[in-house]
Amino acid sequence: MDLHESLWMAIESIRTNKARAILTTIGIVFGVLAIIAMQTLVQGFNTKVGKELSIIGSSTFYVQKYPAIRTGHMQKYRNRKNITMKEVNAIEARATLLKLVSPDDDQFGITVKYRDRHTNPMVMAKGGNEFWALVSGYMLKEGRFITHDDVRGNRNVVILGMDVVDKLFPFEDPLGKSVLMNGHKMRVIGVFEEKGKIFGFSQDNVIFMPITTFFRYFGTRRSISIAMQADRPQLIPAAIDQVTGILRAVRKVPPGKPNDFEIVTRESLLDTWNKISSYISIVATAIAAMSLLVGGIGIMNIMLVTVTERTREIGIRKAIGAKRKDILWQFIVEAVILSEIGGIIGVILGVGGGKILGIALRMPSAVPIWAVLLAIGFSSLIGLFFGIYPASKAAKLNPIEALRYE
Repeated sequence: MDLHESLWMAIESIRTNKARAILTTIGIVFGVLAIIAMQTLVQGFNTKVGKELSIIGSSTFYVQKYPAIRTGHMQKYRNRKNITMKEVNAIEARATLLKLVSPDDDQFGITVKYRDRHTNPMVMAKGGNEFWALVSGYMLKEGRFITHDDVRGNRNVVILGMDVVDKLFPFEDPLGKSVLMNGHKMRVIGVFEEKGKIFGFSQDNVIFMPITTFFRYFGTRRSISIAMQADRPQLIPAAIDQVTGILRAVRKVPPGKPNDFEIVTRESLLDTWNKISSYISIVATAIAAMSLLVGGIGIMNIMLVTVTERTREIGIRKAIGAKRKDILWQFIVEAVILSEIGGIIGVILGVGGGKILGIALRMPSAVPIWAVLLAIGFSSLIGLFFGIYPASKAAKLNPIEALRYE
């Protein structure tokens, strides 16, 4: 008996018992659906995160007290000394590989008012020096940026993000107007160009002011970040080493002890996210594999029932010359086809589900080819593995006893 005949007989058997075949493949369908949908989501998130992190310049890096993604025991990070203007001044004075340096601090939950209009209490107030916008990638749409004199004089001047402008000045020019920030009068000197969102948070719902003015209203007993830009992207590793040495000396970190600060780059953020997404991918695949195993057990049970139902047929086939391997091959092919049908349905539903979730979450959705191949391949292996025992049982039947079976 050749493969073509085995395939034809398997398809005919499945067609004859459609309802049973559908119920048998449900576990496989859901397992493959879960693999495809989850991997599509992970791939979409990776693309989205990579695109959003591209906002951070290739020459830019940050120093801060806490890691960008906080895991493990937070107490060791809380016990670190705050990063203050002392570190900023040391870096400005000693670093030779940096083009721009700016303190960077923020306060979330600010309300800004203009006449009878006001923002929701979700505005981010930011403070920095005259280089902050260049380091952080903010561009002016109109007006001017702060100057060194604004910083030195603690002036009450602000630059507004487009979300704040749209809320407070829908029909007039904001330049030169005075707004109230948490009750403090501030003069608008500029407007940022629209910057979009990162990780779901708007970067335009912001007001920026000199760091000295920021400290006056929000206090200095806090840890700030330091935003830096190297002369060229190629100098980033050397610049990081130089800044690390300066900070360890200023913060008196003993030799052999780990840094008591974090250095964050675009690449380090992307590496961290890739590690997280790989863990998510592994866990999701493991959960889906459990569903496939359950589906495999279902296939084995149905194949055992099929062998029992077709015992007389097996006896007749053996009586007219069918060999043990012919019977074995016939039932293995049927089990694999059953599993493959479930796998194909699961792939179709998984691709569709991934696309729908991508649209709902407003992110790109791309189905990884390797995930499709993995799902189909794994479902085939499930059918093969769980089909061997029923097929072996059928192949070992005694033809005389099989012919007597009613």
